[in-house]
Amino acid sequence: MLDHLTELQELPFGAPEPAFKERLRAELLSLAQEADEPVAERPRRSRPARRRPLLSQLAAVGLVAAMMVSSFATYQAVPGDSLYPLKRAAETTLVRLSSGAERGERELDSAKTRAKEVATLLGSTTADAPLINKTLKDMEDSTRAGIERLERTEPRSPKIKKFARDQQEVVEPMLDQLGEADLARAEDYLDYIEGLVAPE
Repeated sequence: MLDHLTELQELPFGAPEPAFKERLRAELLSLAQEADEPVAERPRRSRPARRRPLLSQLAAVGLVAAMMVSSFATYQAVPGDSLYPLKRAAETTLVRLSSGAERGERELDSAKTRAKEVATLLGSTTADAPLINKTLKDMEDSTRAGIERLERTEPRSPKIKKFARDQQEVVEPMLDQLGEADLARAEDYLDYIEGLVAPE
């Protein structure tokens, strides 16, 4: 499950890639085929294997499918959604399980996700100013944490400049839609990341 969440985080914001869905489908079909496979054809184990009832096998497949559907829904959640805390908890777990440069990159991935969430909130007819402000702050916190870690582990990493350019493309179009306080925060953020792409 953790591997699937990792892959989901790396996908572009939106629907999962067809290749990912096809691989998931293949895994589920494999589970279903194993349920129908006669015991005699399975590899021998240290103790005699007994065929579990078909119903329990189908239930297991259904549970896996339900978990993956839930993962997709969680991945799509934005601030204010009921599944959003689960999404953030999964991200936090992935960050804490990482170390070194990988942890820095995961922090920057989180920052990119926060930027896309702000854009989604601004495009909503029920945009909530406090949620936008908090998401902008979380974006900034993740950015600073990721940059500091990468600068310690991979000084002058090209990943930093690429991240900064990508973030500029996402954040700059938001400026006209932000309220006064949020606008000031976003402009300060842009000033910060602009320094990351300045010539050395």
